[in-house]
Amino acid sequence: MNGKKIISIIMTFIALQLTAQSGFKTRQMQFERVKTAYKEKEKQIQTHLKTFNLKLNKLEILLMAYKKERKLELWAKDKLQEKYQLINTYDFSSFSGKLGPKRKQGDGQIPEGIYQIERFNPASNFYLSLGINYPNASDKIKSNASDLGGDVFIHGNNVTIGCIPITDDKIKELYLYAIEARNSGQTKIQVAIFPCKLDKDGVEKLQKDYASQKALLSFWEKLQDIYQYFHTKKHLPKISIDENGDYIYK
Repeated sequence: MNGKKIISIIMTFIALQLTAQSGFKTRQMQFERVKTAYKEKEKQIQTHLKTFNLKLNKLEILLMAYKKERKLELWAKDKLQEKYQLINTYDFSSFSGKLGPKRKQGDGQIPEGIYQIERFNPASNFYLSLGINYPNASDKIKSNASDLGGDVFIHGNNVTIGCIPITDDKIKELYLYAIEARNSGQTKIQVAIFPCKLDKDGVEKLQKDYASQKALLSFWEKLQDIYQYFHTKKHLPKISIDENGDYIYK
């Protein structure tokens, strides 16, 4: 195979990849709520990103949620950069359950662990919504329930049973960030959900309040390692799940 043919094949592959990516945004734009979100929020988002020297067409994002503080953080970077920047924080507009992971259907719990966005719902019952891949491998190993539940979303409105709502206004903004990240080629948008900010004070409070719950503290200890790694390095490590359902990294 000569050089010109190889170059032609490579260019064709790149073109197909770009078409597939742009096609995602095009498909989302067929929905009225997404059109409305772009009309209301696109210029605001572009202006906001400029303050961090970021562009929509090179965007990658990561989400971090803290249940006790009821905060959802949006971190972002250029796809060629290694470190994320904190660019926005959203308040939960409602909350259900208590600290601790979700282990079964109907427990009202917001999950805890490392997930990723697996669904974009532009016609949600809660305006717009981003679904996470609960239950993941860790949840399945850690739970003894016959039904672990599912359909956990970050969504609009201000009601919830085990999801993270941030109001219709804020989900318009976050949903567009997620579309643009996906459209620029980010297929894995990670969502880390912690019981609280796992800094020194947060961990000491958990150890005091949950001293008798050794298994729960052990689970949180693994999440603390990931939390500390991220806040030192400003990116998540490569994470895997061991035979006990614990999060580990190298």
